[in-house]
Amino acid sequence: MKISRKFLAAAFVALPMLSLQASAQAPTEVAPAAVQEGTYTVEASHTRVLFAVSHMGFSTWYGEFTGVSGKLTLAPASIEKSSLDIRIPTKSISTSNAKLDGELKAADWLDAAKFPEITFKAKQIERTGDRTAKVTGDLTFHGVTKPVTLDAVFNGAGTNPINKQYTVGFEATGAIKRSDFGVKTYVPLIGDDVKIIISAAFERNGGAGL
Repeated sequence: MKISRKFLAAAFVALPMLSLQASAQAPTEVAPAAVQEGTYTVEASHTRVLFAVSHMGFSTWYGEFTGVSGKLTLAPASIEKSSLDIRIPTKSISTSNAKLDGELKAADWLDAAKFPEITFKAKQIERTGDRTAKVTGDLTFHGVTKPVTLDAVFNGAGTNPINKQYTVGFEATGAIKRSDFGVKTYVPLIGDDVKIIISAAFERNGGAGL
C-alpha cells in the first residue's frame, strides 16, 4: 500500500497534538481534601472578573476586568484558615464597545484615573459543602469599602499539562449595588444591581512540576 506524502505530513502534525490531548485529560484532582496546601498567586491569563447590569430593562449588558493580581493562602483541611487578597485594575474594563469602555473609565462612572484599583480582601471563609464556601470580605470600589459575600465553588486542582505549574481553580458569584459605592450615574435607567462572576486560576508558589 502506497502512503502519500500529504498523509505522512498530516500524521506528523497530528501526533504531537494527540499526545498533548492524552496528557491533558482530567489533570484536576476532584477531592478538595487532596489539594496541596500553600501560597498561590493569581494566574492572570486565565482569570476573569465578569459583571452584568440591566440596560434600561431591555437587555443585560456584560463586561469584564482582566489583569487581575493577588494571593491565596490555602488550607484545604481547615478552609476557614485560608486567606485571599485580590487586586483588579479598573482601567482593564472591557465591554467589547470601545466608546463605552472610555465612558466607563471616566469620572462619571468608575473614574479609573482617581481609583486605579478595585480590591477584595477576605475576612471570613465558611465551608458550606464539600466543594463550596461563602467568602466574606472587604470590597473597595470607587474609593468606598463595604463588606461583600461571594459564593465560591471549587473547580479542581492539579498540574497544568502545558506549563507544569500546580494550579487550583475556583468560581465565585455575588452581587452589589453600585450606588452603595458612589457610582450612581443613570440609576435607575441603568441598573443599580450588578451581578459578579469571578473565574479564577491560582498557581502554587514553587509548584512547578509537582
